[in-house]
Amino acid sequence: MKRLLLILSLLAMPFLASAQEESQADFLRRYNNLVERVGPAGLGVETLLAKWEAAYPEDPQQMLARFSFTFTRCRTSEVQDLPDSRHLGQQPILSMTDSLGKRHNYFEIYHYDDALFAEALTAIEKAIRAKPWRLDYRMVKTDALLAYEQGSPEMTVADLKALADKHYKEHPVWEYEGMDGVTDDQFKAFLQDYCAAIFRLGTDASALAFKDLSEYLLAYSKDDPVFLDNLGSYYLVKKDYKNARKYFDQVLRKHPSDMTALRNCILMARTAKDRKMETKYLALMARYGDTETERQSAQTRLDAYKKK
Repeated sequence: MKRLLLILSLLAMPFLASAQEESQADFLRRYNNLVERVGPAGLGVETLLAKWEAAYPEDPQQMLARFSFTFTRCRTSEVQDLPDSRHLGQQPILSMTDSLGKRHNYFEIYHYDDALFAEALTAIEKAIRAKPWRLDYRMVKTDALLAYEQGSPEMTVADLKALADKHYKEHPVWEYEGMDGVTDDQFKAFLQDYCAAIFRLGTDASALAFKDLSEYLLAYSKDDPVFLDNLGSYYLVKKDYKNARKYFDQVLRKHPSDMTALRNCILMARTAKDRKMETKYLALMARYGDTETERQSAQTRLDAYKKK
């Protein structure tokens, strides 16, 4: 997960000057210098973390470093030859055809030590308790859960639902490294990033989790086109075109320029060879398409239908 790299930037935060904070800053500098040389779980890191924790047990930076160390140790990987063209949303790291013409797709597969992963969760949860308003801390935990659960993101969805509850019921003033606060739209965009990541996993369990989470978030953001599109996409993949169109049409009634809904409705119409249905959505595409090429292409197809 890309955002797991966020841990490194979080650990580079500066401290204000004071005798105690300078000492904490010394530990942080030593840690960053060491990790740069040996990696987050390399030789000497555990010893430094033990000294740092003994000196400053309530230092959130130390907790983040402990998470990074333990999470790195909890997972190993191997390369496997799988028959699929994609695995958990990822493309193969290498594809080749053997002398018999058989295609081989090689993927990096991760395995997790349950006990060490539990230790990693303990560390990041301790950091969250120390800084409960730090949204980026919470997202580090969610990323770890999503990586660990792989194709069955049940804990991930439960974590995201709890985060949504906290945001919409308690209205905390979130902080996020490198951002000047977090708006409602930005928070929703973060949640949608997770919806998309879960959808891309491509398993039956992840599809249901995607639907479940989207419905849950829609309850907080009634008629939100993003989450309505999610549900339309779920039913489209399941080839339940009636329900897919219901959600996409709900979007288009208020947001006729929504490209996700429009493109998918045109796709469904062509799949069903339903010219009347396609004409309806082509007219919208000819008016609202993202690019001039897209608008002209839709108009050209409309004109061709009129001549038949």
